[in-house]
Amino acid sequence: MKPGVDHIRELLASRLPIFIWVSFTYVAAVVMQLIIEPRILSSIVFSGIFAIHVLLYWNSYRWGPKHFWLYFMIQGVLIYFCAILMPEAYQPVIVGLLPALIAQSLGVSTRLRRIIFVFLISIVVFLYSELTVGDLKELVTFLPIFSLMLIIVLAYGILFYHQVHERIRIQNFLKDLQEAHRKVEELTLSNERQRMARDLHDTLAQGVAGLIMQLEAINVHMTKGNWDRAQSIVNQSMKQARITLADARRAIDNLRLGSASEVNFKESILDEVQHFIDATGIHVSTDLRPNKSLSRLVMEHSLLIVKESLTNIAKHAQASMVWITVTNEDNSFMMKIRDNGVGFNPDVIGKDAGHYGLLGIQERARLMGGEMNVLSDSKGTIVTVKIPLIEGD
Repeated sequence: MKPGVDHIRELLASRLPIFIWVSFTYVAAVVMQLIIEPRILSSIVFSGIFAIHVLLYWNSYRWGPKHFWLYFMIQGVLIYFCAILMPEAYQPVIVGLLPALIAQSLGVSTRLRRIIFVFLISIVVFLYSELTVGDLKELVTFLPIFSLMLIIVLAYGILFYHQVHERIRIQNFLKDLQEAHRKVEELTLSNERQRMARDLHDTLAQGVAGLIMQLEAINVHMTKGNWDRAQSIVNQSMKQARITLADARRAIDNLRLGSASEVNFKESILDEVQHFIDATGIHVSTDLRPNKSLSRLVMEHSLLIVKESLTNIAKHAQASMVWITVTNEDNSFMMKIRDNGVGFNPDVIGKDAGHYGLLGIQERARLMGGEMNVLSDSKGTIVTVKIPLIEGD
């Protein structure tokens, strides 16, 4: 089975500690052999075999996982020859290399059967080396030392590979977190663009649309000579222009500060209704019973939904009557805006370029975790928004 990228990274991380360990083993064996009984030829051959042994260690990430049995069998044989070539220093070779071989098997494979196989190879090499260059007395004397070193190196190997594994896992988590952060930034920018589009539509676009309707009404009254009525609408238009400017400034402040001032929800709806009546002359019936306290987010979006709905009615419905109902039902906040106008085809919502009012209402309902439903025919239109209320809203 092809090793994973993380597994290869763990093996690469273990190369340097093993290289340092076996280097100390080499120096100790050569110095000890030269002090007790110099053997130049044996030392040269030992150095060559030891170099092959280290080379295999250094490239264990390539051969170990793919050819586990062959790799560790060859390493065991090389350790045996290194030991018998240095008869006066075989103890450092065995103590230094065999425990390291077993510890390395922990990194190459997690299968217990394979680790036991390497352990048995090490025991066989230890016994053969002792019987080849030593005697039974040395075996009995050296066995506790070898066992202690084996325990120490195994414990270190387990701890080391565990730390490496955790470090790699944390690095992977950091990469995933960075990728998630990048995607969140992209989504945030996209949502912020949508928010800006909604705010501009709900302030400047609606305000200007209301002013245009009032100016058209002024023009009609001036044509008919109704100067008093025209003057009255002019005053209303100036008041509406100031409100539109204030709304635009508030939207800009919200974009800068990320928050909005607290509002009295019911009074704000009544203010919007009064502006609508003054601009259009259409009668509005209200039933406002929000009997639970609402979060600022719900109040802000709901107020803008009412405002957008009234603007759509003034521009398109040709209605003579509007009904606005705000209630709480079954842990849900309900808004219903109904008119007796000419109606339209709800299937075209969001498809006509330049007409995004109902699409904005739909987006605001979704941002509050709710939904919008539209029913429309020749007898009028009903826009219903239902928002689930959670604890704290």
